[in-house]
Amino acid sequence: MATEVTVARNSQTGTIGHEDYSLYSSMSEDELIQMAIEQSLTEDPPEQITAQKTATAAPTTQALPTQICNHNPPFPIYPWQRHSAQTGSQTQASNSGVRRRYDGSLFITPKPEVVDPLESAIKAGDVEKLRSMIQSGRNLAQPNKDGWLPLHEAAYYGQQECLKLLQRTYPGTIDQRTLQEETPLYLATNRGHLDCVLSLLQAGAEPDIASKTRETPLYKACERKNTEAVRVLLQYCADPNHRCNRGWTALHEAAGRNDVEIIDLLIKAGAKIDAANCYGITSLFVAAESGHLESLRLLAKCGAEINTQASDKATALYEASKNGHTKIVEFLLSQGADANKTNKDGFLPIHMAAKKGYYEIVKMLLPVTSRTRIKRSGISPLHFAAERNHDDVLEELIEAGFDVNATLSFERARLYEDRRTTVLYFAVVNNNIYATELLLESGANPNVDLINPLLISIRHGCLKTMKLLLDYGANIDAYIASHPTTFPATIMFSMKYLTLLKFLMDLGCDANSCFKCHYGCGPHPAIDTRRDRYNDNQVEKERKAVQFCEMVSAPELSRWAGPIIDVLLDYVGNVQLCSRLKEHIDSYEGWSAIKYKAELPRPLAHLCRIKIRSLVGKSRISLIDSLPLPGRLLRYLQYDYTQ
Repeated sequence: MATEVTVARNSQTGTIGHEDYSLYSSMSEDELIQMAIEQSLTEDPPEQITAQKTATAAPTTQALPTQICNHNPPFPIYPWQRHSAQTGSQTQASNSGVRRRYDGSLFITPKPEVVDPLESAIKAGDVEKLRSMIQSGRNLAQPNKDGWLPLHEAAYYGQQECLKLLQRTYPGTIDQRTLQEETPLYLATNRGHLDCVLSLLQAGAEPDIASKTRETPLYKACERKNTEAVRVLLQYCADPNHRCNRGWTALHEAAGRNDVEIIDLLIKAGAKIDAANCYGITSLFVAAESGHLESLRLLAKCGAEINTQASDKATALYEASKNGHTKIVEFLLSQGADANKTNKDGFLPIHMAAKKGYYEIVKMLLPVTSRTRIKRSGISPLHFAAERNHDDVLEELIEAGFDVNATLSFERARLYEDRRTTVLYFAVVNNNIYATELLLESGANPNVDLINPLLISIRHGCLKTMKLLLDYGANIDAYIASHPTTFPATIMFSMKYLTLLKFLMDLGCDANSCFKCHYGCGPHPAIDTRRDRYNDNQVEKERKAVQFCEMVSAPELSRWAGPIIDVLLDYVGNVQLCSRLKEHIDSYEGWSAIKYKAELPRPLAHLCRIKIRSLVGKSRISLIDSLPLPGRLLRYLQYDYTQ
């Protein structure tokens, strides 16, 4: 009867039936028990289980047996395995430390930590207990799995009396190393236990045995800024010139820690003051790079080379300038540091100071930096200042007489995809109006770069920058040699921004070239819309200048073609629309007025306006309002229809 009820209950609730148990038939009882334990650790809390039962229980008028109300097992178990699974799971749960609280949740009983009596005795400094272990015949010269002896433990914990006892009992272990090749002396020094260090040295410990990283006790003492340990180790003839695996000596480490007293001790003990690590860096270089003025003064006083260069040819002055250490730069210059030594990339200290925006350092380097060396480097500090928007540095360099029209060398310009060369280009790319105006007022030429800065300002949509560039002579009909067109690139860049397009037209941009088509009213060849056409070498060789009708017929611009043509027609006289433009205009019903506007002949008043503007010239077109003409006529010439 119970089995029938269980099956019925399963069919009502949708749980797994006996026919689905075949998935687990290949598993042993132990595996099933283990799964039950793991599943029980993640089962829902009792409150959530009760809520789920209440929410999902099917209405019934007959009470079901007690076992029917329990959860289904977390995984299918055969009926004949159910008892053994429960018993086994309880046994394994008990053995594994799994317990159930009164509220039904499970927790794991933490296993008690097993403490080695020997380690406890050493850690507590219990000499008598340690002596009794030795007297009982226990071998304390046997290393553990990490290669540690009790002697290492005593040195590590700084228990001097335990250390002395172990050393006297096992004198041959005084220099024994761990798996990391650490001696008791190394461990005592690293932990700062000076009394243990002294005891080991007095007992004959070798002071220069290095660890796996080739660091000696003296090196660790310098790293920990332990002056007394350094003094003791040097008294016992520790080598001050030993190198770690990076090539650093104790003097490097002391300079990096700005410990003047230790530096003095090392130098007096015979440390080589100009010893270089594997990167060619000396201790003076480390002090300058880290901004440690006291250490730098002492090293320089003791004869360290001021103009030392690392493997990448960088000098101490270069690193100090790059890191903004003003006092260090000032001291190095006072000691005769050469500001004209370049690193492997050809950069001078002033380049780095300008790049990082260190105004005071730039001012100090200006009088001692050779302009010839700067020119030879292929890049001006002005480029760095403009690129990083350091306006104060830029202004200082301009006042110092740096050439605002200095260009990047070919090797440096090719690092930029747009092949920029001028300082002005950097300022315009950053949309830095102040720097742009400053450079233009100082004589920067806006027409030097392959891509005219005016085109960049159009792309940014910055009318103020555009106006500045045009006022200082930027070519309003600029072209791009690498992407030839039969019409100005300024029009191409402003096609999607009719306000900008009209602004350029008002200032005299050439609109006539847009209506000069090679094919005229004849048939046009199909437009190549392949995205990779510019990557094809053969196509690159045969590529011709793109015509206006081809540009506006491209899918990405076709919906703008009508308004673009409408604006351009206001700035041209009698022009002929080619067959492609006509066809494109006819394809949109709303553009019929544009076709009517282009019909010949154009109104006489309009032709007179075009003629007057051409006679005035592009350079003076912005001065039309100064002509001795009626205000209404002036507004007409300026395309100003406001009353």
